[in-house]
Amino acid sequence: MKIDRIYVVKLILGIILLSGVAWLTPDAVRAGSQVTIFHAGSLSVPMAAMERAFEAAHPDIEILRESSGSRNCARKITDLHKPCDIMASADFTVIDNLLIPDHASWNIRFATNQMVLCYSDTSAFVKELTPQSWTEILAREGVAWGHSDPNLDPCGYRALMVLQLAEKAFHKPGLNERLLANRPLRNIRPKEVELIAMLENGALDYAWEYRSIAVQHQLKFLTLPQEINLSNYELNPFYRQAEVAVSGKNPSEKMVLRGKSITYGVTLLDKAPNRAAAIMFLNYMLDSEGGLKILEDMGQPPIVPARVANQGALATLPVALQAKVVVSK
Repeated sequence: MKIDRIYVVKLILGIILLSGVAWLTPDAVRAGSQVTIFHAGSLSVPMAAMERAFEAAHPDIEILRESSGSRNCARKITDLHKPCDIMASADFTVIDNLLIPDHASWNIRFATNQMVLCYSDTSAFVKELTPQSWTEILAREGVAWGHSDPNLDPCGYRALMVLQLAEKAFHKPGLNERLLANRPLRNIRPKEVELIAMLENGALDYAWEYRSIAVQHQLKFLTLPQEINLSNYELNPFYRQAEVAVSGKNPSEKMVLRGKSITYGVTLLDKAPNRAAAIMFLNYMLDSEGGLKILEDMGQPPIVPARVANQGALATLPVALQAKVVVSK
């Protein structure tokens, strides 16, 4: 039987095309795939729960997590060139400022948080602690308090923003300067979770943390007014009065960050070594009954559905993720 050459060529091209599509779909993930995730320290507990649930459903995929301050996560990618599939940041602007466009193409906002002041039963003057008195307590001689490094961790620069906003909201000129004068540099740690041990062993009386961390680690904490705790996006015009200078894209440069409500972001690296498996994990992480439910159960408000900034960002997402997000400012 004579076969049309054009038909054969089309048939071969079709098989090649279908094979390529299958390779890019989650169904074609290779057994033994490993997904590497760099994530904020404040996501350690919920990410561990997501890892267990996802691996139970997909035993052929291994999730490898590495936690650190969000800006430090980005530096591992930009400066150290460490291979990574997914980065989840406690501040979505870290992805915008340090990874896009050279290392990533989009940014999904998926959770919020708020700043709280953590303490222990043995903290100095703890019986006097109130939403109004904390400013005077932290300024007292002998009171040890700390926060994470603002150059490495968003919780660090957010702690500094809280102090600036408290000065304005409580009408106490000079408050920020007085508080910082009573905080030795040794009480600035690389990431916020390191402060927990210092709080528990008495090295610190007070530590600035996210509410989710306090809940997950069963810490005692003081809830602050919305005007200063960075929890309400409607108060962004007030939050923007706070400014903190941190290292820029190049460590020798500086960039000024303005206060805004706490919003977490996640992205898939353009050169993700295990792209298909990573998309599968993100599909689970951004599901209202999957990863977002875990966040909610662990004291961290998820954004449901997750958001991207505009239609252009939506169009750049993998098709499998587009149904999981909406466009919203």
